[in-house]
Amino acid sequence: MIKRLRKRFIRISIVAVASVMALLCAAVNVAYCISVDAQLRETIDMIADNRGRMPEFQKERRMDGMMDGERRPMGGRFNEETPFSTRYFVLHYTEDGALIYADLEKIAAVSQDDVQQYLSIALQKDEGYGYTDGYKMKVVRQPDGNYMAVYLNAYEQWNNAKTVLIVSVCATAFCIALICVLIVLFSKKAMEPVLESDRRQKQFITDASHELKTPITVIRTCMTVLEMEVGSQKWIDKAKAQTEKLRELVESLVTLSKMNEGEQALHIADFDVSGAVGETAESFADFAEENGHALETHIEPSLRYHGDEYAVRQLVSILLDNAVKYASADTPIFFSLEKGKKGVVIRTKNQCDDVQPDSLDKLFDRFYRADPSRSGEKSGFGVGLSIARSICEAHKGSIRAVSEDGCSIEFQAVLK
Repeated sequence: MIKRLRKRFIRISIVAVASVMALLCAAVNVAYCISVDAQLRETIDMIADNRGRMPEFQKERRMDGMMDGERRPMGGRFNEETPFSTRYFVLHYTEDGALIYADLEKIAAVSQDDVQQYLSIALQKDEGYGYTDGYKMKVVRQPDGNYMAVYLNAYEQWNNAKTVLIVSVCATAFCIALICVLIVLFSKKAMEPVLESDRRQKQFITDASHELKTPITVIRTCMTVLEMEVGSQKWIDKAKAQTEKLRELVESLVTLSKMNEGEQALHIADFDVSGAVGETAESFADFAEENGHALETHIEPSLRYHGDEYAVRQLVSILLDNAVKYASADTPIFFSLEKGKKGVVIRTKNQCDDVQPDSLDKLFDRFYRADPSRSGEKSGFGVGLSIARSICEAHKGSIRAVSEDGCSIEFQAVLK
């Protein structure tokens, strides 16, 4: 259980950190792209407002309170070099699409042969902004009724954005990998309080089991001696039955505790699983019949499995014992063994009164009973299915309970 908890902690931590880092990376790149687009829009607006020309910039000098000339003062990211570093071209054309003239002075990548192509693109777009072939464009209607299309070279800006994207993604991936390593290394330290608590719980179960075994044995012995002296009586029989239940409960708790921590040594070997399962199921036939249930089995012959034969037999016993105890009166119990994709699949199915689909997963919790009112001699302690799950997980498999019609229940144990 602790190993599963640690793995879950590592998975959740890695997913959380990776999600935050990915969102941060995405936010940085989106913000950078928005900033690039805003800068391009500011530049192209300036060109469009200046009738297709980049204004000259100079330091602000005032003489008699007036600006020296009609040049714009430097401000923000614009300076005296901006007109020389900005690459663009402008097309002037009429409303019916006739080219008036093309200003290609500030661009080297576009020639007169390319003008018609960009003019056709401008004609397809109404007034506003757009992108085409590495250029940010703006179409403006002039006061005289003609149109002007400004194409601003955005290759360098978006190439820088691409570089930022690659660097940020690589940096994010590296940070996530580094954090994953650190999480794995420090997860054991983070789990120490849980490990200590679980160790104390296990120690308590072990100590309690040893302390209980002696009085339980003494009580059984005294009941036997008393029965020999006074003869068989129902009160003595009930006391002996309850003593036997206590002994089984103690052994089940110790077994479950060891299995959950992998301390129960499994004797892994190849064995005839068809024969082992069939023999165990056959031993329950009379028990099922005594309780009013016919046991119908379907076991594929000659199947072999690599695992612990004793644990598999115990799994079959738990499933069949559970089916006999909780099956509806005078209904059959179905049991099967078949070959799976990577191992074997064991199934039990029986009619059951008032199956609650939302509680099927809870059946494998310790001491859980779907019907608390069933606490008679036939009911168990609620640890059998927990042991069954531990056996399946020890064999790299799984177990689940399903109910398709609400009045029957099927347990499917997969052993890989």
